[in-house]
Amino acid sequence: MEQGKAKWQIRNPATYGIAAAVIAAVISAGSARAQDPYVYPSRGQSNEQMEQDKFSCYQWAKGQTGFDPMQAPQASAPPQQQRGGALRGAAGGAAMGAAIGAIAGNAGKGAAIGAASGGIIGGARQSQSNKQQEQYAQQQSAQYNQQRGDYNRAWGACMSGRGYTVQ
Repeated sequence: MEQGKAKWQIRNPATYGIAAAVIAAVISAGSARAQDPYVYPSRGQSNEQMEQDKFSCYQWAKGQTGFDPMQAPQASAPPQQQRGGALRGAAGGAAMGAAIGAIAGNAGKGAAIGAASGGIIGGARQSQSNKQQEQYAQQQSAQYNQQRGDYNRAWGACMSGRGYTVQ
C-alpha cells in the first residue's frame, strides 16, 4: 500500500446502505418533529443581544443534556442483516435433501423436498431480519427525537430566564 493512501474495504455493502438509511431517517424525523423554537425578545433586547443569548443558551443546554444539535446524528452499528433469504435457504435445503435422498435411494425427490423447506425457512429468516432492521431504525429515530426534545426544553428554559418568550 502506498504511503499516505488509505485502503478501504467494504466487507458487507448492505451494512453501509442500512446505516445510511438509518441516518437519513433520523435526520428527516428529527427535522420534521424537532424544529427550532421561535424566540421573541420581551424586554426590548437588541438583535445582537439576542444572538449572544442564543449562543450562551446553546452552550448551556448542550452541557446540561449532552446533545449538540449542530452535530450530525451518529447511528450505532445496525444488527447484522440476514442475506440470501429464500434462495439461499432453498439451495442449502436442496443440497441437504439430495444427500439424505441419496441415502434413502431417491436423491431427486430428497432435493426437491429440501429445496422447498429450505426456501420457506430462508424466507422466514429474511423477513425476521428485515423487521429487526426496521425496529432498529425506529429506535434510532426515537432516541434522536428524545434527545433533541430534551435539548430544546433546556434551551427554551435558558432563553426564558433571560427575558425571551419562546414558542
